[in-house]
Amino acid sequence: MTFDVNKIRKDFPALEQKVYGKELVYFDNAATTLKPSVVIERLSNFYKKENSNVHRGVHFLSQEATTAMENARQYIKEFIGASSTSEIIFTKGTTESINLVASSFGKKFIEKGDEIIVSELEHHANIIPWQLLCEEKEAILKVIPVDDAGELDMEAYKNLITSRTKIVAVAHISNALGTINPIVKIIEIAHHRNVPVLIDGAQGISHKSVNVSILDCDFYAFSGHKIFAPMGIGVLYGKEKLLNEMPPYQSGGEMIKEVSFEKTTFNELPFKFEAGTPNVGGILALESALKYIKNIGIDVIESYEHELLTYATAQLKNMPEINIIGNASNKSSLISFVIKGVHHYDAGTILDKLGIAVRTGHHCAQPIMTRFGIDGTLRISFAFYNTKEEINIFVDALKTVIKMFL
Repeated sequence: MTFDVNKIRKDFPALEQKVYGKELVYFDNAATTLKPSVVIERLSNFYKKENSNVHRGVHFLSQEATTAMENARQYIKEFIGASSTSEIIFTKGTTESINLVASSFGKKFIEKGDEIIVSELEHHANIIPWQLLCEEKEAILKVIPVDDAGELDMEAYKNLITSRTKIVAVAHISNALGTINPIVKIIEIAHHRNVPVLIDGAQGISHKSVNVSILDCDFYAFSGHKIFAPMGIGVLYGKEKLLNEMPPYQSGGEMIKEVSFEKTTFNELPFKFEAGTPNVGGILALESALKYIKNIGIDVIESYEHELLTYATAQLKNMPEINIIGNASNKSSLISFVIKGVHHYDAGTILDKLGIAVRTGHHCAQPIMTRFGIDGTLRISFAFYNTKEEINIFVDALKTVIKMFL
């Protein structure tokens, strides 16, 4: 397929609007992506014509909705290269997926004095669940340090693993710096010591080709809204053997097989971890989003986004007032930076008035901000519907901000 960004942009209704009388420039894709019309229409059509609870009805709509949902599970299984639909658990998003693993895996496998490894790059959602587990179980949280470029210290990582290490949990891509972590190597090192690995794929899924069987990760978590699907839907992939050993995370609804006041037995995978009514509309819209991505081609997307990253980085490096935080050799299409002498919130507010959406603050990654001695950054993050022309508009706006404050 020939990549035509102007044609692509027509698929996203949100890009047609103006902000403060100016054409919207949306550079906040790491926080959430915009949605193509096919995704919006799929969600709308479910509630217009197919709305029904799944797995529980003999009537036509219930059967249709159930079939559609399970077909979506099958498609997602194929999209990420899982071995079985039993390994595809629907959740609200990456945060719930990580909490599920921390709670359930932790209940089964973590004991006093055991160790859990995370990295200095992590989003709070991949720190706090493990901290809480460590407090509950009197376990130890160990942290992989980051160098000045924003890359993990892999030698330090190797030395952190001991006979008491029970799980490693790291991001595929840093939401704060854009660093693409060497997850293949991270998994290999952990597995050499028989330690399972969870990958936080919130940022990875929309920028990189993901095949969980080739990666051999034990868990991979991602959110729909980061990959052009609605908010409130996500996926936890887990190896079937591990999921079978883990106890239920929540109870009620589809996760049960039989209930009596004497004893309850639990459903088979994946339903054991899907208590209550699922977000069926979100699941179907997620399937549509993944089909949309596949039609374009994730390799095409990655190549185009790298062009945007290279172009924007070169422009910012020519501005002496700008200091880019995180200069990893392998980066996703995200740039985090500070303007010397200008608070990130002030700059972000002015950019907003100029029609440009960026993210300011610590990006739910305070430990990495502390590592670099700052309280936050301005962050621009690109998707395949962004353009070099938008980057030019942004750079001109940034020059206006600098003139105002310096």
